[in-house]
Amino acid sequence: MATRRACLGSLAAVLALGPGRSARAQAWPTRPVRIVVPFSAGGNADIIARIVAQRLAEAFGQQFVIENRAGASGAVAAEAVARAPADGYTLLAANVPQIAVLPAIGKTPYDPVRDFAPISNIGINPFVLVAHPSIPVETLAQYVDYVRGRPNTITYVGSGTASLTYLTMALFRKRAGLDMIPVSYRGGAAPVADLVAGHVKTMFANVSVVMPHAASGALKLIAVTSERRVPQLPQVPTFADAGFPNFTIVTWNGLMAPAGTPRDIIDRIAAEIGRAVKDQKFVERLAGDGFEPLGSTPEEFSATIAADMAFWAEAVRSVGEAER
Repeated sequence: MATRRACLGSLAAVLALGPGRSARAQAWPTRPVRIVVPFSAGGNADIIARIVAQRLAEAFGQQFVIENRAGASGAVAAEAVARAPADGYTLLAANVPQIAVLPAIGKTPYDPVRDFAPISNIGINPFVLVAHPSIPVETLAQYVDYVRGRPNTITYVGSGTASLTYLTMALFRKRAGLDMIPVSYRGGAAPVADLVAGHVKTMFANVSVVMPHAASGALKLIAVTSERRVPQLPQVPTFADAGFPNFTIVTWNGLMAPAGTPRDIIDRIAAEIGRAVKDQKFVERLAGDGFEPLGSTPEEFSATIAADMAFWAEAVRSVGEAER
């Protein structure tokens, strides 16, 4: 009797999937899969997405096509994926701004939890505090003393309230007691070019952005926001190494699907990313952009998202209070 009840329960679970849904999920993919990137082509998120798309295409024998849909700090792309059919053929190359920052700033046309199914956190990328060589400092302590001694004199790159580099600088300024002048940019290569030229004096930037300038001396690399020193820049201390503990901030790149996407499709993609991050060639391609591969499970990614939503909500509140 118990065996019969178990069989009937299994049958009910299969029927609950809907007519043919389980079979369709097992057959997936039978046509190209679209990965929507929330930013323009050529940026860090786009590069990571293309590396992952190539790996998934090789693994599943179908094209994984990149679609760049920039706008509203990623909200345009996130809304498009949230409204797409939950059939495994539309994925979001998700980043912290769309999922954790924008919802903390104001109402978004999607719910970052209810409207998406996390697949895998591909990996993380810390920020580097950099300065123009005209700033006569070598260490983080010297940087803080120098800037603190010149209130409202030192300029820094500001790229909008939803920008992680802007929020990171705002948090750092608040904790270090620094009064500085923001210079607004719309993203792209202009901020780093202006920093190298000395038109603006300092900023937080992705590892991949500053790596080309690390050896030339065009920029001073003060400290990284990761827990450990990054392999690509072993000479650059962490904030904790430099005497500024509890300032660990990283961004991540992951894959998400519309809520309701069949779980076996989610698991197949996550498992492939998990295998990819153990492949040395794949790891080296990501490392070239300052990326630390993770390949988390959907559950691990969900936990990361929950923690980051709490962190960035608090960051947005504290920055707003400090700048009022």
